[in-house]
Amino acid sequence: MTYPPPRYRGSTGETSATYRPADTAPELRHASGGGAHYLATGASTNGQFGLYRLDMGATPSGPAPHFHRSISESFFVLSGTIRIYDGRSWIDCGPGDFVHVPEGGVHGFRNESGEPASMLLHFAPGAPREGYFEGIHRVAEMSEEERTEFFLTHDTYWV
Repeated sequence: MTYPPPRYRGSTGETSATYRPADTAPELRHASGGGAHYLATGASTNGQFGLYRLDMGATPSGPAPHFHRSISESFFVLSGTIRIYDGRSWIDCGPGDFVHVPEGGVHGFRNESGEPASMLLHFAPGAPREGYFEGIHRVAEMSEEERTEFFLTHDTYWV
């Protein structure tokens, strides 16, 4: 493994860092009491990755087993207990636990603890996951055709 070709060709560097204070409100709030923080979107990282903080309320929630064809997904638990499906079994993950799922890997996650939980979600490359997060709560209202199109658009295949 080697470093990829340079993307920045300047000789002095540039001022281009972004800062997001910890108390920034989430971009998306869930009815269950949680929310999603868009820490670094694919658009803001030139498509290299997406990083989101998902705060889950005490009400059980999370997607069933599925896979993605074009993106990998990683989970880093910040607080609480989150059950993550690794393609074989559900694992109770706590603060500091990390799970990486490459493209095509079956996975899912749920907060079934009855307590709030929080984790970082990392996607590579940086697909536009914001549309998925913002639209998933409307799936029950969609026709079968609309639902199929929604999941195809967002590279989500249920098993």
